[in-house]
Amino acid sequence: MSDPKVRPLFDRLLVKRMEPREVVKGGIVLPDTAKEKPLEGKVVSVGPGKRNEDGEFIKPVVKPGEKVLIGKYSGTEVVIDDDEYVIIREDDVLAILE
Repeated sequence: MSDPKVRPLFDRLLVKRMEPREVVKGGIVLPDTAKEKPLEGKVVSVGPGKRNEDGEFIKPVVKPGEKVLIGKYSGTEVVIDDDEYVIIREDDVLAILE
């Protein structure tokens, strides 16, 4: 799978959700229907940033390749080349995972 050639606008990010873990603590295996959408994702592409009052772009803090924690219901889900992504605003990123 190669990264799509999509460049988000302004302060938006293109994020690929990471697959949820199959087994939780205690060794319980979750069926597909019981899994929630993962909150972790990998940033694929980043827009140029927000504009300030002078019309200049403020560079985003998040960079492509970083793993992030996003809100459960954040963003808009899109399908590009049969892969699912979510487009979110930089403000919807809760944390950068290290």
